[in-house]
Amino acid sequence: MGTLIVTGGAGFIGANFARLALAETSSRVVVADALTYAGNLESLSELEGHPRYLFVKADIADREAVRALYREHRPSAVINFAAETHVDRSIDDPSAFVRTNVLGSFELLDGARHYLATLEPRARQGFRLLHVSTDEVYGTLGATGAFSEQTPYAPNSPYAASKAGADHLVRAYHETYGLPVLLTNCSNNYGPYQFPEKLIPLMLLNALEGKPLPIYGDGLNVRDWLYVEDHARALALVLERGGAGETYHIGGRNERTNIEVVRAVCALLDEMRPAPGGARERQIGFVADRPGHDRRYAIDPSKIERELGWRPAETFESALAKTVRWYLDHEDWWRNILARGYKPVRIGELKGRSPR
Repeated sequence: MGTLIVTGGAGFIGANFARLALAETSSRVVVADALTYAGNLESLSELEGHPRYLFVKADIADREAVRALYREHRPSAVINFAAETHVDRSIDDPSAFVRTNVLGSFELLDGARHYLATLEPRARQGFRLLHVSTDEVYGTLGATGAFSEQTPYAPNSPYAASKAGADHLVRAYHETYGLPVLLTNCSNNYGPYQFPEKLIPLMLLNALEGKPLPIYGDGLNVRDWLYVEDHARALALVLERGGAGETYHIGGRNERTNIEVVRAVCALLDEMRPAPGGARERQIGFVADRPGHDRRYAIDPSKIERELGWRPAETFESALAKTVRWYLDHEDWWRNILARGYKPVRIGELKGRSPR
């Protein structure tokens, strides 16, 4: 495959994908990351010294940095994970989400457009840019149904809106300029190296520390859960065999309410590392819901299953057990994050919100 540029590769999904790409392909992998608060070079430490791996500190919203990536590394493919991703943070400060997710995606797409003009026809034909997106761009579902590739966009949070804007730019660059893009929308990921602001690692770490486990609203918001290593393999398959201009949904067919997920984490911790005070479920409490909290997401992955033959290797139960065990076995990784000043606390309460 030549050289693969992985933007946002020091983040959760990007780091897992970079490891997979080096282990299971012959590509040279260039990881580009701005190293914001959630970017962590410790997530890539095992790759240091690999003859096909290179890290470059670069912000995708910086035009010159993006053009230099294309010019100096001459990629045959780019996969874009670089994004601000936490809904609660987007409520507190939407500006960072617009800059990285919208402007950054534009710079990456426009850089690719100019780069392709320098390539010979065969190299131009083989180039792909894969943009990794989310199911949150579609808004919320009722009690039944699932998002398909034809579902209209209806984002409800600043995060979702910024990702929707990026998705529209991806489509526009294909339709207007013929840029050979691929687009994926995934459900909630979990697994090793996830920054401890997201639900599963946040609850896991707080449970270990004996702290409260705050659940938004009634805890019955539903998400479809996808193990990050299953996601990484799906993305590798899309990059290898997906059709230019196509969108593929990647989901685990694992719908769970938030309270079910937190109770499952508590039960696994009680089994793997019992607490002196008894069952950790006693730490669960309910707090006021966050603004614009979508009630239910569900992804229909029929297209990628049918056309590319992808299936997740893990069940929710097997992968959650692996995830809890990984955090217990890699305490140094998350304690280093806490030592740098991150506090796993609830954010996303909108102060002074006008009543509807």
